[in-house]
Amino acid sequence: MCKTRVLSTPGAKKPFEKTTIERRELRPDDVLIDIHYSGICHSDIHSAYDEWGGGIFPMVPGHEIAGIVAAVGSEVTRFAVGDRVGVGCFVDSCGACEYCLMGEEQYCTKGVVQTYNSLDYDGNPTYGGYSQKIVVTERFVVRIPEGLELSEASPLLCAGITTYSPLKHWNAGPGKKVAIVGMGGLGHLAIQYAHAMGAEVTVFSRSMGKKDEARSFGADDYFSTSDPDTFKTLAGRFDLILNTVSANLDVDAYLSLLRVDGTLVNVGAPGTPDQYNVFSLIMGRRSIAGSLVGGIRETQEMLEFSAEHGIAPKIEVIRADQVDEAYERVLRSDVRYRFVIDMATL
Repeated sequence: MCKTRVLSTPGAKKPFEKTTIERRELRPDDVLIDIHYSGICHSDIHSAYDEWGGGIFPMVPGHEIAGIVAAVGSEVTRFAVGDRVGVGCFVDSCGACEYCLMGEEQYCTKGVVQTYNSLDYDGNPTYGGYSQKIVVTERFVVRIPEGLELSEASPLLCAGITTYSPLKHWNAGPGKKVAIVGMGGLGHLAIQYAHAMGAEVTVFSRSMGKKDEARSFGADDYFSTSDPDTFKTLAGRFDLILNTVSANLDVDAYLSLLRVDGTLVNVGAPGTPDQYNVFSLIMGRRSIAGSLVGGIRETQEMLEFSAEHGIAPKIEVIRADQVDEAYERVLRSDVRYRFVIDMATL
């Protein structure tokens, strides 16, 4: 077994503690990774606070993992000691269902094994990236291109693929008008991806305070959602709206912004159900959709696309003893745009 230092929370909303856990011994297809950076995702907070229920404690969150290969199992062929690698939101799937065979492991019919707060197929709890080491099956490890800093690559393993995947799936590109709702940890990456894909990009935010920054990310237009004229002016304009916020929206108002056959895609998840009038869909043959993260193949593609187009999150690197404070700051929206833990400080 491999002992490693971790940040663990013993219960819902309890402060993090520095402790140790044991990772499993390397299986033939396993990779041992020395974790250099682990991003903080809002879902870490939901899980650590047990806001979604089903929390498995003690919990070691973290599914935005970037580091260096320290050892490999005897049958590993894709990675070698010293490689720059990452691990995202899940660490195993059945590998045999139709979705796994399509490279869409996130929709595995057996149930994907999440990187933390999950049970593996042997019934053991998983522990995530707020840790100095992790052992992961080879096929759930991705390679980080040289053009990306490890610290900046870390949030791409969740925030990056969460926004890249729906933009690609709904064909954001030349000739398409795409709107991004929200310019936070997800939204600021969505703008960059949509722009790099060749779409015309509009940002919706509550205030006008981030207009210049939105343009620096590649936005062509920026509108305040607190101005009722926004929805009148832009009615019927967009092919695709990507909603990155976790608050409830006036869904009918946003649907009115779509062209015929347009789609509103949700990647943010509000705590209470949205409501809408079905006529908002019928009258324009519009759709409401949702998207999870991408599969391993698409995650690798996203990393290479990011390196090629110079796409990276804006981050604030913090020490391990600042995680509790960072959670509080995320809840106050006091971060631009993602926190990343330097695991050398653990």
